[in-house]
Amino acid sequence: MLKALLSLTRPANLVTAVADVLAGMAIAGYFLIPDSSPAPAGWLSLATVGLYGGGVVFNDVFDAELDAIERPERPIPSGIVSKSTAIGLGIALLIVGIGASFMVNPTSGFLAIAISIASLVYDRFGKHHNLLGPVNMGLCRGLNLLLGVSILPDQVLPWAWVGLVPIAYIAAITMISRGEVHGGSPTTLRFAGILYALVIGCVAALAQRQQQLGTALPFLALFGYYIFPPLWRAVKEPVGKNIGMAVKAGVLSLIVMNAAWVAAFANFPMAFLVFCLLPLSRFLAKAFAVT
Repeated sequence: MLKALLSLTRPANLVTAVADVLAGMAIAGYFLIPDSSPAPAGWLSLATVGLYGGGVVFNDVFDAELDAIERPERPIPSGIVSKSTAIGLGIALLIVGIGASFMVNPTSGFLAIAISIASLVYDRFGKHHNLLGPVNMGLCRGLNLLLGVSILPDQVLPWAWVGLVPIAYIAAITMISRGEVHGGSPTTLRFAGILYALVIGCVAALAQRQQQLGTALPFLALFGYYIFPPLWRAVKEPVGKNIGMAVKAGVLSLIVMNAAWVAAFANFPMAFLVFCLLPLSRFLAKAFAVT
């Protein structure tokens, strides 16, 4: 039962959400402040775990009938976890996420509310729209990055536009994932690859602007190494298994992208610490579903 409840939260993905917030803190410049307190970072890390976990739990709640046909092994359709229990878990996690955010400052709290709304809208409505769905899902990640930036509230507006980068990246992954069950379109997969390249180019340009391109380059190279080969295999043979592997690689590689953000705005040691979350996420991905 406990493993089934944990699987609803996608534990491997929770680690990537923490990496988002750490990247946002780096963009805000928090890691360069001498003697900065670790408490706000801890609260925001807890907040993103609650927000992301609650969002994906409700994803399975709203998909229970469809999963009963396409993925009957999942906790809710299999009967291991009742829908009412899952709803209670999702609500509790979202409350934890919002509450922890308000412990940092009101800006973080209101961003957490926005993330909760965006994720629920996606779970219930957005995923059914070919265009708005991927953008809606990307918005959740973009806001999550800004949740990290909000550790210094006055930095949110100047860096709000940076949230467009994870929006583009997650929109690409969401487009790819549409073919996970029944197979996908090579054209869609190629377009996702273009978005991937644009994201790498944008992070590289910002790193250059910060005069940190040399520091970020190793992480960007690894990022490309992790995401493009699985995507290319899916382009050549767009069957469900290959597409699922491409989606999994894209989600877990968010940690590498976030390490590149940290390298661009902070320093190599901190970026390497974020990168070290990848083995943990991959370990969890072996025990729990990612997609």
